[in-house]
Amino acid sequence: MLRSRLTLAACLTGIAVVPAPCSASGASPETLVIKAGTLIDGAGNAPRRNQLVFIRGNRIERVTGVTGASIPAGMRIVDLSSATVLPGLIDSHTHIFLWGEEPSKGGYDANLLFAGIALRAARATVAVRRALEQGFTTIRDVETEGAGYGDVEIKQAIEEGTIPGPRIFASTRAISTTGGYNLEGYAPELVMPKGAQIVDGPVEARKAAREQLEHGADWIKVYMTHRSWVDKQGRLVSQPTLTLEELKAIVDEAHGWGRKVACHAYNGIGLQRALDGGCDSIEHGLEITDAQIKQMVRQGTWYCPTLSPYYQNWAPPDTPVGKRDRARAATHEISFVKALRAGVKIVYGTDMGGMPWDQPIAQEFPMMTKFGMAPMDAIKSATSRAAEMLDSKGELGVVTAGAYADLIAVAGDPLKDINELGKVRFVMKNGEIFRDELSQ
Repeated sequence: MLRSRLTLAACLTGIAVVPAPCSASGASPETLVIKAGTLIDGAGNAPRRNQLVFIRGNRIERVTGVTGASIPAGMRIVDLSSATVLPGLIDSHTHIFLWGEEPSKGGYDANLLFAGIALRAARATVAVRRALEQGFTTIRDVETEGAGYGDVEIKQAIEEGTIPGPRIFASTRAISTTGGYNLEGYAPELVMPKGAQIVDGPVEARKAAREQLEHGADWIKVYMTHRSWVDKQGRLVSQPTLTLEELKAIVDEAHGWGRKVACHAYNGIGLQRALDGGCDSIEHGLEITDAQIKQMVRQGTWYCPTLSPYYQNWAPPDTPVGKRDRARAATHEISFVKALRAGVKIVYGTDMGGMPWDQPIAQEFPMMTKFGMAPMDAIKSATSRAAEMLDSKGELGVVTAGAYADLIAVAGDPLKDINELGKVRFVMKNGEIFRDELSQ
């Protein structure tokens, strides 16, 4: 009966079925075939029509055109012939232990002061499920904001199958300096929790990196700038944090472990120290000078701009914070355009967590294309290019032989309307279908 049903399904899709080879035990190997009406493979510059993606276990075995292809009997066929199939998306800047920073709800501080670790872990569990539901099969989580090594443990829960979620590249606690991170503004005699690990001096900086690496950090996250404001001349100014010597100690330690360092840096002295100290990625980069852009190209530094958050929740325009908010957005757009034109390596990142997790994670795509990035390049920034930054080239972010079977599908054409990526209706991670509202 099963063979008959499979044969019927194949006939309806127009694909030939040939007898499957048997193993020594007589059982057919477990293989799944996806029929893609349109395939955007994450690496090429043009989509391909009518493709078959053969999946064995959690890997892609081969990709071939429908014409002339045959599918051995016994293979499950997932018909997405009316859809566009893409690699699973990668968000390179998230905070699963943050639940938004809306001022009316207490801002950043409420995350640390009002929610216990069990509640924060429960919220993180929801956050990772939401990421996977929306087609983000991999995330780089760039610090737990006072929740210790919780991202490593959520990662473990996903890997053991306890909860659903994306692959996680964890950054654990992050590192900043005295006077360089929240919580702030409370009575000086109170010892307040901090959202990052605080260090002062190269010895403490190296020790913090070692501690985080020992406890499972895939990346080290450092804060090279903290608060920012607009000076009397209307220029954006950001407070630098780590010294060059402190940063170099962290980078040296991380690179020795075969890990990378992500640098939160808005502009100015702190951003320059980040580049001179050998950071692997610049996070946010609100104002990057021409000389700094040239240095990023020369050094191969990645740029994760996270545009979306800086266009939300602006304070009134006649207030110092409101002036700062508008200056951030204005300089950010200019920096993004200059970096794009200069060939800086750009990856997709949202800063989800800083924004509530009930917001769409795909909102960064229309921002990137609005400022001049081609739709295919925007897709690559969240697939093959992000995978390259994560040292997973050929394994993540592509639909090709040998890659992990992380696939998504949308009904429309994201090259014509990038907003289609906010309407993901099929999600496969690691060869297992998590969501399917599209297959025929």
